[in-house]
Amino acid sequence: MQKEQFKTSVGGQAVLEGVMMKGPEKMALAVRNPQGEIIVETENVKSHKWAKLPFIRGIFVFCNSLLTGYKTLMRSAEISMGDDFVEEDSKFDKWISEKFGEKGTNLLMGVSAILGGGLAIVLFMVLPTMITGLVNNFFPLGGFKALLEGVLKMTLFLGYLAVVSRMKEIRRVFMYHGAEHKTIACYEHGEDLTVENVRKHLRFHPRCGTSFLLIVMVVSILLFSVLPWTSTFMRVVLKLITLPLVMGIAYELIKLAGRFDNLATRMLSAPGLWLQRLTTVEPTDDMIEVAIASVLPVLPANKEDGQW
Repeated sequence: MQKEQFKTSVGGQAVLEGVMMKGPEKMALAVRNPQGEIIVETENVKSHKWAKLPFIRGIFVFCNSLLTGYKTLMRSAEISMGDDFVEEDSKFDKWISEKFGEKGTNLLMGVSAILGGGLAIVLFMVLPTMITGLVNNFFPLGGFKALLEGVLKMTLFLGYLAVVSRMKEIRRVFMYHGAEHKTIACYEHGEDLTVENVRKHLRFHPRCGTSFLLIVMVVSILLFSVLPWTSTFMRVVLKLITLPLVMGIAYELIKLAGRFDNLATRMLSAPGLWLQRLTTVEPTDDMIEVAIASVLPVLPANKEDGQW
């Protein structure tokens, strides 16, 4: 395969029976409905100057990804399931919609996304610390507490991915994930976006959300290892306070890996690329068609406008 000639900032995520792609100015969601048609919806992307600041932008990207991801996931469910999609609103949901309209709905989506992110923080940050603290009460670990905490964190993370990758519904999402990566790779190689061209590319990409999460894990283990451990409670508090710094550093590292191709960035990208063997699966041709349909509306007229 030829060497990449162009690094783009265009990227996205896999959803239910579809792909969401985001470019410099537009975001597009392409989903195949029960009738076999590809439904494409687009919207403009709002830009924020402060979100371009190094380290600060990592926090913004992470939070925005949570909100956008939940929103597109719910919309993809509506399209892919068609008339079979039934979501019974609670009395609280109906009251919010009546009082605040679309803004209220967006607020609920935001709260749901935050709760999802909070659950991940509890599972991969708080739980390892609590288990380590409990073990230390019976078997004093001394300087090995941070080591055990890091091992538990990585074990939970990798175990979670290994379990969900075996679920039938998630496997299809991971197939669309592979289609997303292959389509971006095809575009970066300057080739026409056809099923034949996209299929020959690898399903692994250094700018993947999986790679970002892995880098977050590694950076957090290294950074948290120097934090004082006066008590389990204070340890959790300090980790939550420094989490924005972890995300900021991780984003800058993933940005470097996606923009440059040298020995250092290849070494940085390697663990994430290996991990993508769990979170991406070779897609079918009809999935590639959906990925192509999602990326075409967001590509900038001038390639340099979307350069990473």
